[in-house]
Amino acid sequence: MLVLIILFIVAGLVVQQRLKAKFKKYSKEALSNGMSGAEIAQRMLDDHGIHDVRIESVAGKLTDHYNPANKTVNLSPDVYSGRSVSSAAVAAHEVGHAVQHAQSYRWLEMRSQLVPMVQFSGRIMNIVIWSMILGVGFLGIFGVNTAIWVLIAAQLAITTFSLVTLPVEYDASNRALAWLTTSGLITTDEHAKADDALSWAARTYLVAALASMAQLAYYFTLLRD
Repeated sequence: MLVLIILFIVAGLVVQQRLKAKFKKYSKEALSNGMSGAEIAQRMLDDHGIHDVRIESVAGKLTDHYNPANKTVNLSPDVYSGRSVSSAAVAAHEVGHAVQHAQSYRWLEMRSQLVPMVQFSGRIMNIVIWSMILGVGFLGIFGVNTAIWVLIAAQLAITTFSLVTLPVEYDASNRALAWLTTSGLITTDEHAKADDALSWAARTYLVAALASMAQLAYYFTLLRD
């Protein structure tokens, strides 16, 4: 089982590097309509009748995300100001999440509800794992099996979040590609490139979900009779 977990970690790193390479490649592909990522995002919001979402620039690379708490589409500088196929794809994808929010997409709502539980689970796992390493605290009071069951419960929450994230991300990409096509803002060739970039982004979530499932299975193997 540990070998499987390591394989998923390696796969995740490979997919992540492949994703970076794809976005680097398509960031050099100038968008035929000349629009920036921020302009693409605003156009998509307007076309869906969404007027209460702000578009903001955030530091970093591949830091793009939609925040449902304050209704902001956050775009990295390369995407916000970029006028490339990759900037259009990412901007539209993030707005896809805003559209999901506006339309009460159930998987997005479920993921948002799971966030506090996942954050709590992460903190609990750190406490238990350190107790197991040091042989004190939680482990000393409740025993090994109890500690492992706590890890299982916490990992189950994280795995559930990872699985729920899959339809959210794939749907956002589908919405983005469909709108980019129907709006007439990209050519057939640009659509294929945007699809390729977003497909690799989705694979990072798929590998993460599989790795989380493997981690959960591993904790079960640690239970003592």
